[in-house]
Amino acid sequence: DRPCPRSHPRTCMKCGQGTAALVIRVGDPFCRGCFREYFVHKFRAMLGKNRVIFPGEKVLLAVSGGQASSAMVRQVQEVSGGSGGAWGARSPLTPHLTPFLCQGLSREAAKRLRFVPGLVYVEEGAVRRQSPEQREQTLAQMETLLQATGFPYHLIHLEEALELPPSILQPGPERANTSSPSRPSYKEAVDSFIQQQRQDGDSGTSLPGHSTQDKPAGPPATPRLPDAAQTQELLRSFEAAGTATAREELLEMLRTHLIVQTARDRGYSKVMMGESLTRVAIKLLTNLSLGRGAFLAVDTGFTDQRHGDVMVVRPMRDYTAKEIAFYNLFFGVPTVIVPPLFTKRREKPSIHQLVERFLLGLQEEFPSTISTVYRTGEKLSPEPAKASSESQRCLLCLCGLDIDGGEW
Repeated sequence: DRPCPRSHPRTCMKCGQGTAALVIRVGDPFCRGCFREYFVHKFRAMLGKNRVIFPGEKVLLAVSGGQASSAMVRQVQEVSGGSGGAWGARSPLTPHLTPFLCQGLSREAAKRLRFVPGLVYVEEGAVRRQSPEQREQTLAQMETLLQATGFPYHLIHLEEALELPPSILQPGPERANTSSPSRPSYKEAVDSFIQQQRQDGDSGTSLPGHSTQDKPAGPPATPRLPDAAQTQELLRSFEAAGTATAREELLEMLRTHLIVQTARDRGYSKVMMGESLTRVAIKLLTNLSLGRGAFLAVDTGFTDQRHGDVMVVRPMRDYTAKEIAFYNLFFGVPTVIVPPLFTKRREKPSIHQLVERFLLGLQEEFPSTISTVYRTGEKLSPEPAKASSESQRCLLCLCGLDIDGGEW
C-alpha cells in the first residue's frame, strides 16, 4: 500500500528548513519556531499600527482564564520581557526551540512594549451554577496563575456589580485627547520615553508606574466569596431576565462595567480584552441579530471609546481561534475552564450560541466564512454609536439611542 501524499511532512514556508508543525491556512505551513515569531510579531504589529497605547500608560488586561485572554497575557510577557512564571514557563514540548528563544530575546530587547500592565479577573461562578467549593477552587487556580506573571492583579466578584456607583452609567471625563495640540504625538512620546530611560540609566525593562502595593506578596491567600445575600440578589436579577439571550447580555454588561470601574479606581487608562477574530465575527452577527447594527463598530472594533476616560482595545482580534489554540498547546500556556451559563434548553439556548454554531458549522465547509464576516466588520464606522446628548444615550451600553427614523 502506498501512503497518502498528504501524509508526507511539509517544509516551513518561512524558514524553508524546519518541518511544519501546523498549517494555519491552505498553503501556509509553519514550524514551531517560525509560528512563535509570527504570533508574537502579529501582536506587536497590531499595537504598533494603531498607536493608541502611549509609553508609561497603565493598561489593564481582562483575563477570563480562557484560550484567547491567556494567550494575550503571554504576548504581553513576550514583548515586555517578563519572566512569566506559570504563564511564561516553557513547555516540555519545545526544548529544541531554545536557540530561537535566546536569539529572539536579545533581538527583541529594543522592541519591548513600554506600557505598565495589570491584570483583572471577574469571578462569575454564582451565575454559572458553581458550588462554593468549586468557586473557591477556580479562584485559587486563577490567583496562582495571575500571581505567577509578576504583574499587579485584581480579583473581583460579579456580585460587586450590585454596588457599582451611578457614575458607571455615564462616560467618564475624557483624559488628554490624542488629537489635542497640547499632547505630543506617539513618536514624540516614544522618543521622550527612551531618552528618559537612558538618562536614568535604565535598561528599559523596568517601567514607571508599577505600584508595589498592587503586587501580591507571598503565597496566594485563601479566596473569600461574597456574602450569601449578595449572591442571592445577583441570582434573582438573572432569573428575572426571561431568556438565555437576555442573561448572556446581562452578564456581558455587568462584567464590562466591573472591569471599567476597576480601571478607573486603579488609574488605568486602557483595558485590553482578549476577543479573537473568531469571537469578533460571532459577536458581529449576534449583535446584528439583536438589533445592535448601528453599534457594531464599537462592539467589535480595535478601539472602543464609549466610556470616555477608559479606552477598551482588542489586540487579539487578528488571531483565529485555531491559531490561539495551537499557540497555547505548543508553548504550554495554562488556561482555566469554567462552565457556561446555566440553561434548561439544550437546543438553541440563546441567540449567541445559535449564531456561534451556525458560523462554526459554515466554517467547516467553507474555511473563509469567519474571515469574510470579520473583514466586513472592518468597513463599519463608529459614528452611529455616538450620542449627541446625554438624553440620547443608552444607560446600559452608553451608545447613542438609535431613534432617528430614516426612510427605507
